[in-house]
Amino acid sequence: MGDRGMVTQAQYKNIEHSAIKVISALSHGAIRGLCDKKVVQLGMFDEKNIVEVVDGNLRYCLCKNPEMAAKERETRKALLTKTTAELDKIVACERKTKYSKEMRAGKIVNKYNMGKFVIFQGAGDELSYSVDQEKVDEEASLDGCYIVYTDVPSDDMTAIETVKSYKSLIRVEQAFRSMKTIRLEMRPIYHKTDERIKCHVFICMLAYYIMWYMKQRLQPLFDADGAGRKRYYSFDNIMKILESIRQETIEFLSAETTMTTTPTDEQIQILDLLGVTIRSMF
Repeated sequence: MGDRGMVTQAQYKNIEHSAIKVISALSHGAIRGLCDKKVVQLGMFDEKNIVEVVDGNLRYCLCKNPEMAAKERETRKALLTKTTAELDKIVACERKTKYSKEMRAGKIVNKYNMGKFVIFQGAGDELSYSVDQEKVDEEASLDGCYIVYTDVPSDDMTAIETVKSYKSLIRVEQAFRSMKTIRLEMRPIYHKTDERIKCHVFICMLAYYIMWYMKQRLQPLFDADGAGRKRYYSFDNIMKILESIRQETIEFLSAETTMTTTPTDEQIQILDLLGVTIRSMF
């Protein structure tokens, strides 16, 4: 499986001649390559239907997601705004600095990955720049567009099944990314023996299954939540909400007892969905 946006032109060309059955997606650069070769056209991308194009042994499933288009457009606009704001400061700066204006400007466009949209002229105190609006418009034309491709015959897998399969593969990749980072932090591994490494991985896999199961039980809460920035509940947020539940052992003189904090109404709602009951003692 390939990750969308990470398939280079060279990798894509090699895949064309590969005998391995593959389901992956093309980067915007590779999509432009197909447009240049007249294999596909931008007008073929549709928000409601999957358009399939066959070229040799490869099948291209053309899709367009309006929500993704809006997000990509907003992200690019925000990054360009930050880039131009910092470049304006560098160009207008009159004091001597350790690094040249060219180096500082280069760091900025690399920081925000906006180098393809910026044209520099001059050097030193004469340094200036402009935004290549033609490049911006060219990139914007692909907002929300993506192509899932495969060499699996259509008799074995329809276009809709191909796209669904790729999205399922993405979830697998996200699962492993979640295991390696975020909460589970499977890596780095400091164990020295194979047995301990296998045990470590097994525990992480078990923990991920618990996370997955919790998300399934909490789905009604997610479905009733807002959308986009208005969304309040996420798995991380829910874990923070539950973190305030504590169980402490109290010793006083010769007596010992266990006390559990009383869950809030919000915590009770979450615990009910998870099928967990907590007995509170004061």
